[in-house]
Amino acid sequence: MTTGSAVHGEDFSTLTDGTPVRRWTLERAGTRVRVLTYGAVVQSVAVPGRNGTRAEVALGLPDVKGYETCPGPYFGAVVGRYANRIGGGSFVLDGRTHRVTRNEGRNSLHGGERGFDKRVWAAEEVPDGVRLSLTAEDGEEGFPGRLEVSVTYTLDEDGALRIAYRATTDAPTVVNLTNHSYWNLAGADSGSALGHELRLAAGRITPADGESIPTGEFLPVEGTRFDFRESRPVGPGYDTNYVLEETGDEPVAELYDAASGRLLTVRTTEPGLQLYTADHLGGDPFVPCAGIALETQHFPDSPNRPEFPGTVLRPGEEYASTTVYGFSVR
Repeated sequence: MTTGSAVHGEDFSTLTDGTPVRRWTLERAGTRVRVLTYGAVVQSVAVPGRNGTRAEVALGLPDVKGYETCPGPYFGAVVGRYANRIGGGSFVLDGRTHRVTRNEGRNSLHGGERGFDKRVWAAEEVPDGVRLSLTAEDGEEGFPGRLEVSVTYTLDEDGALRIAYRATTDAPTVVNLTNHSYWNLAGADSGSALGHELRLAAGRITPADGESIPTGEFLPVEGTRFDFRESRPVGPGYDTNYVLEETGDEPVAELYDAASGRLLTVRTTEPGLQLYTADHLGGDPFVPCAGIALETQHFPDSPNRPEFPGTVLRPGEEYASTTVYGFSVR
């Protein structure tokens, strides 16, 4: 373990079927993160504000029962095997049609009825963090290939949360993984996060139809409500995939709460980012728009869109993706 960091695992709870769930706490440079083995959920992120007071800035639930009984928002979970949507619940790979679970109308969302968010992951401590892993069997939720998956959560020297995803397969398949955390930099219990200032390094979006399936177009954001190339307050009504620009070492996204001074930055190897303002939260325990999701990803419905960056993983290849959430004050 690196000097200045602390990692601790503990028994936390059990699912309704009796399966034990553990919780891991990571602390470094003022940041404290708590991760559950259920769903690889980021249950808690606490960071200081301008006045030095530490507050919870990620929406989380106090017990496992909450995650079991309220799965729809995917609070803090790793979603997969395919994050976001697959139109029509099917795709063609190497000439063969694969029909996956339709759990949002006629479409597949976040891996199906029992995606990775509803699995208990194995856990092992690593330097400055914890690695969670699971196996998704061939045919699970209709996806081909036996997939070995790991997600490693670590804290960098400056307290940034680094999420590293890895996967291998024994047969051709599609993979798209993300973390579904919702951020409220004023505090997770402070009400609506609308009004946070957002900047995105993205000049285009992939517009979607009424079922949130991309049309295949690339729409410039200039002159539209989707333009966050300059920082401005976030309003309601966003569930949109942004096409990220190459930024080198610079963040692809910045979210800022002026009252607390907390600043969240996002760096990623992914080509897209889903901005979701959580308008559909029902008020128990969080009001609508209580958090803003910044989900790094490949694009929705990529298996059916050859013009989008590819999501096919083949035997002998490794899926590798990294996203870093940084925290500071301004």
